[in-house]
Amino acid sequence: MLKVKGLHAQINGKEILKGINLEIKPGEVHAIMGPNGSGKSTLSMVLAGNPAYEVTEGTAEFNGKDLLSMPPEVRSHEGLFLGFQYPVEIPGVSMVNFMRAAVNAKREYFHQPPMSATDFLKMMREKRAVVELDNKLASRSVNEGFSGGEKKRNEIFQMAVLEPRLSILDETDSGLEVDALRVVAEGVNKLKNDNNATIVITHYQRLLDYIRPEFIHILYKGRIVKSGGPELALEIENRGYDWIKEEVDNQ
Repeated sequence: MLKVKGLHAQINGKEILKGINLEIKPGEVHAIMGPNGSGKSTLSMVLAGNPAYEVTEGTAEFNGKDLLSMPPEVRSHEGLFLGFQYPVEIPGVSMVNFMRAAVNAKREYFHQPPMSATDFLKMMREKRAVVELDNKLASRSVNEGFSGGEKKRNEIFQMAVLEPRLSILDETDSGLEVDALRVVAEGVNKLKNDNNATIVITHYQRLLDYIRPEFIHILYKGRIVKSGGPELALEIENRGYDWIKEEVDNQ
């Protein structure tokens, strides 16, 4: 599904990613962990197509197509979804209109007719139940006046509606209390199937108690320096990142 080889990227002339290699297959959940400043969020931004970041070297294939040559909206239509660490408010734009526009833009890309208002509202009700999103929130402007937990829940709701092939969740757990974390994680787990995949970017092991990835990758100084199974996340929880930093810095 996703094949990243030798990916280098910079922002404002400063190199952040220094040779990322990563392969993700359908049905898999991968967690990317690492100390602050290691390049985790940069990786998500580069994959999503944020124009502030310049790819200087390497390749990224998504479902056999050149991901890096696609504009951000095409990446989205092709099935890439990025859940933000700090979702933005869009005053004056209702959730219903926002999501219907997104769904119909994707349908148009695949030469399908737009979804009727009736069908769309029925789908919204079904998807809202997945993430336990309050009906009042769904009828308000996008993220306006939402708490941190409500914004994150709304991100997972958007993910449920758009049904992406690959979801990248960038520090979705930051600022969440335990109940909100559980609901968000349960939503992610319910949406998982054999045809989609998820990348969970997190600093802490806490989220991984709820979303159980098969693969853990440690990012440090712009490179994946260690990969393993769920036991690696527990080791990070117990020992922190210092031992990995020492291993890498002493090479």
